[in-house]
Parts: sequence; C-alpha cells; structure tokens
Amino acid sequence: MKSAHLVLALLLTTALTGCGRRDTALDDEGRYSGIGIYQADGLWKHVQGAPVVAKAQAALKDDSQIIVVVDRRTGEIRQCGNHSGFCIAMNPWQGNAPRVPARLDAHADEIQEEGAEVVANNAVNAAE
Repeated sequence: MKSAHLVLALLLTTALTGCGRRDTALDDEGRYSGIGIYQADGLWKHVQGAPVVAKAQAALKDDSQIIVVVDRRTGEIRQCGNHSGFCIAMNPWQGNAPRVPARLDAHADEIQEEGAEVVANNAVNAAE
C-alpha cells in the first residue's frame, strides 16, 4: 500500500513539474512551421481576391506550387503561391488574408468541361 502511495505521489509530482513552463520552442524555432509544398492545380488560377499586378510581376497563373504553413501562435494555416506570394488563410476569427472557402471565378467541373469542349472542337476542326 505504501508503494502505491509512493508511485501516485511520484506521478503527480512529475505531472506538476510542467505547469507554468513557457514554450521556448516558438522563440527558438520561429513562429511559422511548414506543413508542405503542393502542386498548384487549375483551380488556384481561378481564386478571386488576388491583387491585380503589373505585367512584370508574378500572378496566380504563374504559381507552380502552393506552400502551406501554420502560425504556431494562432493556429492559422496559410496557403501561399510560390511566385505570386498570394495567400489564403484558414482561421475565420483572425487576420486579413482571404478566407477559405476561397471565392472562385470558375469551378473545377466547369474548367474540365471547357477543356473537353476545346479538345472536341480541335478534333472536329482537324477532321475537316
């Protein structure tokens, strides 16, 4: 019985030693942490809300990859284009970035239908 009390006391002491400890990893490793890098699909080019840029500047259509990071202080997740730098945020209660779900000027099925129509028209034109 005495050993059970000793084990319980040891467990409680171990559990309480972490109380009040500050997470220094945020200071040592930076505020943002990488989640991954993904290929930009056709929908990325149709996201609305990106600023209009000069011809010499990168736009959404120039992005080939999407970089995804998490803000380790707020939990906000951002998806950013690798060339345009345009970001979409997933944290509805904070920040100024456009929110998910993203506003699109065309949906995936519409883009796919347009592509199929172009292929069909090219085939008809080639046959004539």
